[in-house]
Amino acid sequence: MSLLALDMMTITCVFISALRFDSAKVFRVKPQNEKEVSVMKSLPSLIKVDFWYPDSALHIVKQMEVDFHVSAEQSNTVERVLKQNGIPYQIIFDNLQEDIKKQLDGDKNDGHSYEKYNEWDKISDWTARIAKSNSTLVSRIQIGKTFENRPIFLLQIGNKSGEGKAIFMDCGVHAREWISPAFCQWFVKEAISTYGKDRDMTYILDNMNFYIVPIVNIDGYVWSWTQNRFWRKNRSNASQSNCIGVDINRNFDVAWSTADSSRNPCEETYCGFAPESEPETKAVASFIRSHLSSIKGYLTMHSYSQMILFPFGYTYEKTANYNELNELAKRAVNAIASLYGKVYKYGTSASTIYLSSGCSDDWVFNQGIKYSFTFELRDKGKYGFLLPESQIKPTCQEIMLAVKLIASYILNKTL
Repeated sequence: MSLLALDMMTITCVFISALRFDSAKVFRVKPQNEKEVSVMKSLPSLIKVDFWYPDSALHIVKQMEVDFHVSAEQSNTVERVLKQNGIPYQIIFDNLQEDIKKQLDGDKNDGHSYEKYNEWDKISDWTARIAKSNSTLVSRIQIGKTFENRPIFLLQIGNKSGEGKAIFMDCGVHAREWISPAFCQWFVKEAISTYGKDRDMTYILDNMNFYIVPIVNIDGYVWSWTQNRFWRKNRSNASQSNCIGVDINRNFDVAWSTADSSRNPCEETYCGFAPESEPETKAVASFIRSHLSSIKGYLTMHSYSQMILFPFGYTYEKTANYNELNELAKRAVNAIASLYGKVYKYGTSASTIYLSSGCSDDWVFNQGIKYSFTFELRDKGKYGFLLPESQIKPTCQEIMLAVKLIASYILNKTL
């Protein structure tokens, strides 16, 4: 082989190797006044900043804990700016590469496991296996394909077929939020294994279906495993720019591109070139539109920050059934706290976190599905997107209580 060919192989290997985060840091800052807020908002104009919470500098306000990730090279600049302006800060991750390793418990995982994070291929095989081995209760439906042509699977779970009552639940909309798809898998396992044994689950599945999409953003999820652990968007390159990806949860046709979304393809909250421009968005929206007569509730799982949110996100206006949604969310967070004492906040998206537009929960609500909730799972930032595998089981157990409570409530209200 020629030296030129060897050089080309070396270049290719370097190019496709996964992005590393050696000595990359995550800072936490709580601005105390408008001057400090202004300094924080100006950071992205100086250096590349990956905001973990909130998801954009736009939302930074006084007394908000702001978590953001910067490379090792740029961390000195951040520290200098913060010190110059007298802004106190914590470094909650000192070397992200080490912490990425710590997230996985180190045991070799050859097969699918409910207490580990699973790569997409294992999840895909699991969806086929679980449907085949529980054919009276589970069926697998392909509802579309991703930008990179991967099949998007939905699992229908329940003892009734056809047009009854249903709850639609999706996970894995944002690629780096690994605890989200872990919960969808856990829910399916629990639903199947406790059916006929647990009175509440049996009653629910005898009288309604769950439509569950274990991962919406499959391309992004694969990328987060193989290339960039902190990738958020899908992998669409339809923007006529060098920047890849659309934020699927800003791409729904509700107040599209009005609040907390960007028309810049290089931003994390890029809303796409049009509502439902993304095949992943279209797959979810098309299925829901075609099942509006049966879908009574919608649950979408995200992380992190421990919240249960409900519409609206794009306006501070309250829904007509605000009191009912607020009371149901309150009961759900109390159910969560009853198991391990984890405290979840609840309220409308706009008032509890920040204004956001083009989001699935608002779109679903405006389709007439009046019980629409976004869950932000563990934790509150100690681990952020790197929630250890040891916390998968307790997180899923506590969220099961909330989901069963909401499902029972919806069922009783719509019987």
